[in-house]
Amino acid sequence: MTDAQREAMTRMFREAKAAERQEGLFPLGRLTATPAALAALRDTGGDIGGLLWQHSHGDWGVLGGEDWDANDVAVKTGGRILSSYSLKDGEKVWVITEADRSSTCVLLPDDY
Repeated sequence: MTDAQREAMTRMFREAKAAERQEGLFPLGRLTATPAALAALRDTGGDIGGLLWQHSHGDWGVLGGEDWDANDVAVKTGGRILSSYSLKDGEKVWVITEADRSSTCVLLPDDY
């Protein structure tokens, strides 16, 4: 891991913890991000804390109605939750929280 990636990851954890303190709909668990997602966020000035806040508060981003509804059900029943957001350059970034709420990962669709 490069120094820039380590710095981005540290910032992500700080921002995510701040977002989590604002009482989201579900816990985010252990936070991870792929190097490609961190680079894309850095290159576009993306706010990872803001994305995690939106995700944990039920703003699923640019998903279709069926996926949006599936997330709403998953919050109540303990299913996996996927959000998709567009960065300033049009690239998509996903945020996925596992069904057991043990972890949340920020990644690009190509990382999946």
